[in-house]
Amino acid sequence: MTTIVLFGGPSDERHVSVASAQNIVRALGSPLCWYWAPLGAVHDVAPAARLGHPRPFELDVLPARPAIWPDLEQALDTLPVEDPVFLLALHGTVGEDGTLQRMLERRRIPFTGSGSEASSTAFDKNRAKQLVHERVPLAESRVAHNVTEIAPMVRDMLARHERIVLKPLAGGSSRGLFFVSRDNDAQDVIDKITALGIPYIAEQFLDGRELTVGVVDRGDGPAALPVIEIEIEPGTTFDYEGKYLGKGTHEICPAKISEEMTRAAQQAGVAAHTALGCDGYSRSDFIADRDGSVYFLELNTLPGLTAASLFPQMLAEAGISFADFLNAQLALARGAAAASAAEQ
Repeated sequence: MTTIVLFGGPSDERHVSVASAQNIVRALGSPLCWYWAPLGAVHDVAPAARLGHPRPFELDVLPARPAIWPDLEQALDTLPVEDPVFLLALHGTVGEDGTLQRMLERRRIPFTGSGSEASSTAFDKNRAKQLVHERVPLAESRVAHNVTEIAPMVRDMLARHERIVLKPLAGGSSRGLFFVSRDNDAQDVIDKITALGIPYIAEQFLDGRELTVGVVDRGDGPAALPVIEIEIEPGTTFDYEGKYLGKGTHEICPAKISEEMTRAAQQAGVAAHTALGCDGYSRSDFIADRDGSVYFLELNTLPGLTAASLFPQMLAEAGISFADFLNAQLALARGAAAASAAEQ
């Protein structure tokens, strides 16, 4: 099978996608690389060109060659190689929310990561919580599906909690993240969120340790990776700049927590992965409060695979090379495709 690394996409997380693709290309050597441009066109890009793109977290890709296909659907319908397998280096809307996965499933093209149903469910933070709640504790939350519900949601949650966290209902990379306290004027944040015009979720702020847990299946079932703790400097938040530009945050791998808390976080990571029906790998975020309880926040079906990302750090701490991880994911995708074909 021919490996095609697909990256970019129309999401506002495409910069992270480009950096993930760079790291993947370094590990795999010379796979085929397709850049999915923000407006939909698909470019065949030389791996060397990907490695040379500067400041991927901040600058858009400007392909040197014209697009080969006007959109991804046409690219998938006129594949120039036999027996392709797609290694998805995509994040955010369309690439991670099940839309792309459905495109590939309809055409019976194998791909890495979770299928369309699990991807769609995990991308909607409220739906994910509904499936996970029987296995892992949750912070209280409310959802505003339209702009008229945002102000009442914020006011209601602040009446119940001293501090809340606001984030897009569907999205990642810590984009659009806001923290609001009861003693601060929330109107400015309400105005900003209302202007975005997208569904938002408000969560009770839990004062505790920020933990994240990767889960990986290398062919023998899902297993938890080492836990990472995110330490945040006073006056900063774990937003996009903190996560990818190293501003105000420190990542400790493995987390300096008790064996009991480590075990609880890892068990919660596997429980969330399983409850949502994920395949291949995932990464879940948690808060451990002062009494040691681990609360689920969200799960990423295609977590960042950049050189600065959390998931590769966990792999390294577990003694799993990045190349071995990628090859195992490709093998799982091929195996799933072969099993599906045998059933037809």
